[in-house]
Amino acid sequence: MGTQGSRLQASSKDPEEAVETTCASGKHGCECRKRKRTAHCDCDSEPDEEDALLDTPRRKKLKSTSKYIYQTLFLNGENSDIRICALGQEWNLHKVYLCQSGYFSSMFSGSWKESNMMVIPLEIPDQNIDTEALQVVFGSLYRDDVLIKPSSVVSILAAACMLQLDGLIQQCGETMKENVGVKTVCVYYSSASIYGLDSVMKKCLEWLLNNLMTHQNVDLMKELGVDVIELLIQSSDLFVMQVEMDVYTALKKWMFLQLNPSWDGPIKQLLADADAWLCKRRTEEEPFLKAEDGAPFTPVFRHVRLQYIINDLASARILERDNILPPDWLTSVYKSQWFAMLRTEHDNDNGPQDANKEEFQSSSMRCGRKLTKDGDYCWRWTGFNFGFDLLVTYTNRFIVFKRNTLSQPCGGAVSLQPRRHLAYRLRLASFDNSGKLVCSRSTGYQLLTLEKDQEYVVMNLDSRLLSFPLYVCCNFQYTSPHMDQKVREKNPTCQ
Repeated sequence: MGTQGSRLQASSKDPEEAVETTCASGKHGCECRKRKRTAHCDCDSEPDEEDALLDTPRRKKLKSTSKYIYQTLFLNGENSDIRICALGQEWNLHKVYLCQSGYFSSMFSGSWKESNMMVIPLEIPDQNIDTEALQVVFGSLYRDDVLIKPSSVVSILAAACMLQLDGLIQQCGETMKENVGVKTVCVYYSSASIYGLDSVMKKCLEWLLNNLMTHQNVDLMKELGVDVIELLIQSSDLFVMQVEMDVYTALKKWMFLQLNPSWDGPIKQLLADADAWLCKRRTEEEPFLKAEDGAPFTPVFRHVRLQYIINDLASARILERDNILPPDWLTSVYKSQWFAMLRTEHDNDNGPQDANKEEFQSSSMRCGRKLTKDGDYCWRWTGFNFGFDLLVTYTNRFIVFKRNTLSQPCGGAVSLQPRRHLAYRLRLASFDNSGKLVCSRSTGYQLLTLEKDQEYVVMNLDSRLLSFPLYVCCNFQYTSPHMDQKVREKNPTCQ
């Protein structure tokens, strides 16, 4: 009787109290089975013996409302009240769903003739839109989630813009930003500029600034137009490997591919073939940029920072040999650099001491180095930098600048002034196989004063964030703003 009484007492409780709050259906089984079935159990368990005798079917997951709507109303077209015809295909749709589109909402709510039509022929003026894109876009009105393939995102974006679907436009933009790579960056940038996706354009430009010089690619160079490459070449954010001469060399290869798009060969052979092609064109005295087929490339070459090329004898000779640039371009740069050297030697120009980020962005020296694996490295970038022989060291996860004067004399003049100033920015980056940033660090714009043979720790790196190969990119400014510019600033009337 005691046992029976306890059972009666338990059964008199609220049925919900007889079931635990959570239903655990792991390896140890569902706790719900341990109680009498006075409450409903939602776990997907096998039927017990009693259920099996009664031949009770297992529970089945009901189709979600979104999937039902998509299948029944969109794919099957049931209860359709309007037909859309476009690009030789028809869709049986529903006005109540189409009104989510700004395009159709305006069409149906205004005094347009289409507002009372049962069949609407849709004109598609954008060649980027195809039937597959329309299928996705129309279907997005009937479901919560949309799968956008990177290969078809441009077509879907075009259709979404035409039909004024802001949510889908935003999703296309996110898909594009996640899939920027060597095969997509040019198409995505062009499409983003057409359809007004500024964030996608910015992402594409960032990818190109990081990869144009670090991972040179023949197909990418063929695709890059004058407008885009001009933006890249003028930027101080361009990841330059080695020195500015390499920017000029990359442009020479790019120009050759633009004029010879059928060229097909390995990247290592590209420069030799470009030089051979230019050699055949040098029969005339006229520089190549003055010729009819060379003129379109003039805006791009204007952004090469020639002052950091002519400070190296071998590079200056190549400029003269190629005969790409008009002579007056070089003449003005030689003159400017000569005066800069005289100011350094005779006018006590010890380098920039005041922050001038605008000038730094537009005219700083760009150089870089690839560190293939972890280890000890020490290097200098070639060229005469007004007596500032800067050594860069990477060791024990530190990057150090050293002003070299007496302890390790180098070829050429070395400034022996007690102090020298420079402006700099150092960036580190590593990339995955698609060119996306894996890690990056930057010092930002900095001013630094170094005495003779003084060392300065520029960056202390966290080993947990490092990934090799590691790309080091630096911007430097060794001299103050031009003296004639300072005079104009002090005397605005002297123009």
